[in-house]
Amino acid sequence: MAALFSSFQRGLARVAVALGLCLTLLLTACGTDTYGLSGSYVDDTVAVADALIATVGISADDPGRSEAETRARGMINDYMARYRPQRAVNGLSSFTTMQTALNSLAGHYANYPNRPVPDVLKERVSKELKKAETAVVRGA
Repeated sequence: MAALFSSFQRGLARVAVALGLCLTLLLTACGTDTYGLSGSYVDDTVAVADALIATVGISADDPGRSEAETRARGMINDYMARYRPQRAVNGLSSFTTMQTALNSLAGHYANYPNRPVPDVLKERVSKELKKAETAVVRGA
């Protein structure tokens, strides 16, 4: 009888540990967003576009440029991870324009991490971000 009770206790302890690990994984996966995305497509698109326009506008000799670009890369990744899989969003013209701008900017940051954004790319990305911002506010 004692052996049966001991075996039951070990099994119960294993189940409790497994349940605790599952809850930990679930709670960490549902954590808050580090880049301030709210879950509202319109609000997030406007916020990301404004933040990236400001980041692209930072001068090459600014000491905070590297940190701002790192934050921009994280913001781009979070935005695309949240909205690319959503069918209701990824067919909108505002999303495709935004995606084009974000891909261009992310490509530059990935390939040339220590170089400032060239003026031609800066102008094109800023124009696309403003166009996406206007389209999303309009509802397209």
